[in-house]
Amino acid sequence: MGRRLVPLTLDNLQDLPQRCGSCVFWELDPVSGEAAVKGGTATLEKEAWISAVLLDWGSCGRVVYVDDAPVGYVLYAPPAYVPRSSAFPTSPISPDAVQLITAFIVPGYQGQGLGRVMVQTVAKDLLRRGFKAIEAFGDARWKEPACLLPAEHLTAVGFKTVRSHPAHPRLRLELRSTLSWKEDVEMALDRLLGAVQKEPVLRPL
Repeated sequence: MGRRLVPLTLDNLQDLPQRCGSCVFWELDPVSGEAAVKGGTATLEKEAWISAVLLDWGSCGRVVYVDDAPVGYVLYAPPAYVPRSSAFPTSPISPDAVQLITAFIVPGYQGQGLGRVMVQTVAKDLLRRGFKAIEAFGDARWKEPACLLPAEHLTAVGFKTVRSHPAHPRLRLELRSTLSWKEDVEMALDRLLGAVQKEPVLRPL
């Protein structure tokens, strides 16, 4: 099985699941996001966001391929580039951290260590760029796949709660700890990265 991780660009944006390639839950503020979905411009807004972040900050994602088939991806960026980030009651993300925006592994490819490799690749990239940690807003009431990752699954792979909240706690993972992960975290990580599957419902937090 040949597998490779490639930086996310406009050229391979179409390799994301269709629902993810046109999702602007994180990339726009709640009002603008709802307007883009209703106006049918979400895909264009997603492309514009990727382009702007690449030009200004650099690589903001990875796409995972197995035998040339796209099977997963991860998206991350400093919170200044993530308008939705400021809408959470547990904002802001710490100044030394990058936000884990979302991630996904296609069903059928979970349990193969892809999640661990993907997150470790992101960790190495961010450590090289001077960041110490990655943070995420978890969903403590998670019931079904959406743009927010379940808080319980985040803690299962090493994230620690830095600001509690009954619905949307903010969690943190020290990047250096990911470099020494062993196979015993793979199952939990695959569950975490397999949790983003459905089109999000835009609603107030």
